[in-house]
Amino acid sequence: MKLHKLPKLKARPKKRLGRGLGSGKGKTGGRGQKGQKARGKIPAANVGGGLILYKKLPFRRGLSRKGGNPPRLPKPILISLSSLNQVKAKTHINIDTLIENGLIKAKDAKIRGVKILANGKLQIPLVVELPVSKKAKELIEKAGGNIGIIG
Repeated sequence: MKLHKLPKLKARPKKRLGRGLGSGKGKTGGRGQKGQKARGKIPAANVGGGLILYKKLPFRRGLSRKGGNPPRLPKPILISLSSLNQVKAKTHINIDTLIENGLIKAKDAKIRGVKILANGKLQIPLVVELPVSKKAKELIEKAGGNIGIIG
């Protein structure tokens, strides 16, 4: 048995302040004698002359008070042209064919996406259906392939 699972036997009554001297919490009502804390409202962050906690913390910028900055999207998986040489010629290159050939992992590709960069040389013609860089597009077309419809 754990403490938080024990049945509640008796609820403690609310502390009634300022109900006469005989109550034990009369006159000043548990607030001591004079001073700011005895009188009106003071901020919850008040430290009594010290620097408030939230002013000690680093300043965080953001778009709104509620949510802060929007979450950053993960960057795509980058694949070089030279790694596409191991695929058969005239193949349609998309995420599924890259997963089948073991160039990327399925879990990462679905979340991050893929982009082809112009690292190395392409020796076979391919039909690429993925986002490519400008230089990679030139090299794919130079090798006899083309860029298919992305979607």
